Amino acid sequence: MNSLEASLKLIRSGKDLDFDQALELAETTDPTALYEGADRLRKELHGDHFDLCSIINARSGKCSENCRFCAQSSRYQTEIETYEMVTYEEVHRQGKENESLGVARYSLVTAGRDVSEKDLSVFGSMYRKLGEASELYFCASMGFLTPQKARQLVKSGVKRYHCNLETCRSYFPKICTSHSWDKKVETIQIAREAGMDICSGGIIGLGETFEQRLELAFELRELEVYSIPINILTPIAGTPLADVEQLSLREVLTCIAMFRFINPLSVVRLAGGRAQLGSEQYRCFLSGANGAIVGNYLTTSGNNISEDLQMIESIGFNPTSSRSDK
Repeated sequence: MNSLEASLKLIRSGKDLDFDQALELAETTDPTALYEGADRLRKELHGDHFDLCSIINARSGKCSENCRFCAQSSRYQTEIETYEMVTYEEVHRQGKENESLGVARYSLVTAGRDVSEKDLSVFGSMYRKLGEASELYFCASMGFLTPQKARQLVKSGVKRYHCNLETCRSYFPKICTSHSWDKKVETIQIAREAGMDICSGGIIGLGETFEQRLELAFELRELEVYSIPINILTPIAGTPLADVEQLSLREVLTCIAMFRFINPLSVVRLAGGRAQLGSEQYRCFLSGANGAIVGNYLTTSGNNISEDLQMIESIGFNPTSSRSDK
């Protein structure tokens, strides 16, 4: 039995791959067969379900942290719009527009290490008002949490908290030194203890090795994360990673497939950077991914939502099935 069939048999029996098995699977399997195997596994475990979400940049720029990939860090000279807080009118407009297109999950995302309790109260009011005007499922991504802040978000109607690990523990110090990887894990635990479910993933193409991408996938499995966004680095002028060579399509597809094999029950969600792949980006959804952030991202533009949904549906998914997962 080859590595692919052995891996599928193991996962179907309810067991998990270990690191050596995952590495052997990736290194010895023909890439096309690997992607098809990941797609088969996705179909068996998730059917045609496709998980949609959208985000709004609720506070832009002026971040104190030194994440080397990020245009919103105040440490780097980048050409982005900065503002302290989005208006409720804009939160409402984008939320209702997304809801009308069938995108049920909606997240406010703020730049910065954390959000003050005063500002959190204002954002909480926005969530409550929009909750009265819609049936959206609310997520938040607002930096590091305290138990009090996490409870405040829950009271505002937030069901899911997003905090990307960004990269694996072993590579994290090469990407950020103003906070630790463990601080992110602490916030994930605080959010979960407050009653929120967790969305956490990372960015590929930061200069990490393939093995370190696998490390991240295993760390997310250990944390029992069931919504895993995978971003593809968009090199941005002015950041330290502006000149990093972009990943090939094959590298991206292999990573997507391996995240599926390592985290078979999770939503593997394609996020920022996928527009770099052009029409080839939809191959990710035939290689193990079954979710996406649609619309625009924080400092980069995304795809037209209607066209995105048409393409996703054309390859066999039911994007509206995400509504029933609220």
